[in-house]
Amino acid sequence: MPRVWDVPVHDSTRVRDARVAAERAAALAGLDAKRTAALSLVATELATNLVKHAGGGQLLVELVPPALPADAAVPARLVQIAAIDHGPGIADVSAALSDGFSTTRSLGAGLGTCRRVADDFALHSVPGRGTVALARIGAAAGTARAEDAAAVRAGGINVPFARAEYSGDAWTWVRAGDRATLMLADGLGHGPEAARASSAAVEELHRSAHLSPADCLGRVDSALRGTRGAAVAVAQVDTAAGTLRFAGVGNIGARLRTGDAWRSLLSRPGIIGVHRPGTLREERMPWAADGTLILHSDGLPSRWTPPAETAMLTADPAVVAAGVIRDAGSAARPVRDDTAVAVLAPTLPERP
Repeated sequence: MPRVWDVPVHDSTRVRDARVAAERAAALAGLDAKRTAALSLVATELATNLVKHAGGGQLLVELVPPALPADAAVPARLVQIAAIDHGPGIADVSAALSDGFSTTRSLGAGLGTCRRVADDFALHSVPGRGTVALARIGAAAGTARAEDAAAVRAGGINVPFARAEYSGDAWTWVRAGDRATLMLADGLGHGPEAARASSAAVEELHRSAHLSPADCLGRVDSALRGTRGAAVAVAQVDTAAGTLRFAGVGNIGARLRTGDAWRSLLSRPGIIGVHRPGTLREERMPWAADGTLILHSDGLPSRWTPPAETAMLTADPAVVAAGVIRDAGSAARPVRDDTAVAVLAPTLPERP
């Protein structure tokens, strides 16, 4: 089930909580002592930054699939740490990531060291709006970069309601040849039973990577019989054909960006595993080289604004997801359910 550690970091006493969460996630992921120590260092540094430079924030720790997975029935799982804040931001991100730059009274590790020890590290900051820092570490160094030839990449953020141990939302993605399939499931309600439903959807998708979105939903519907059911959306990009296929049932939101415009993709009413429509229809459309797809559960406010800045849209997909959650939330709009956002985007060419 989607185990998520949601650690509020508003004073130095919570830095230890962040480190403990990372170590527990490392044990769940089967990381060895060396990789666990690296993860602990990253969690400590990111939490310390939240206290000293952002006036506090939120640190999320969870197990996720790699951003660039290989063809596999059960892909590797990495521990992801996301530090999210509404602080003053970082004026010079390049300096913050340079060697020798460290936070005041921290371990002296600095964000540059975090970037080196992590399999993936990304930082996005806007002065006056806040920062998202994200790291992923797997059981073996370089796990997240194993398939750097993939044409698309994916990432997501999952926030459990009321800081519960388990989120009733879950996302995953799989590859089968030229097809990359992204799924987001929202188990009915929240808590362990909702998590069981969404987890069953994730497991079934890994057995159905070769199928179309509609056929995937049919398989998932059978797998969720006996559970409380879930809203589920499946999006599939065929990179060779340049097409996107989408099918959804229930209240999963979907936005597709092509050029400078965003459009909504519509799901049909129903509950997968309980009451699915008689016909599972698909939308088919071109997939552009600069396309971005965002799926989200109904924990996100109904009125939210997709990102527009190039720096955000070209960031790691999980950073985009974190930015969406950060910018859509406020104390005036309390969250009443689990919230998950998953993003599919083209893989950018490596800089020389």
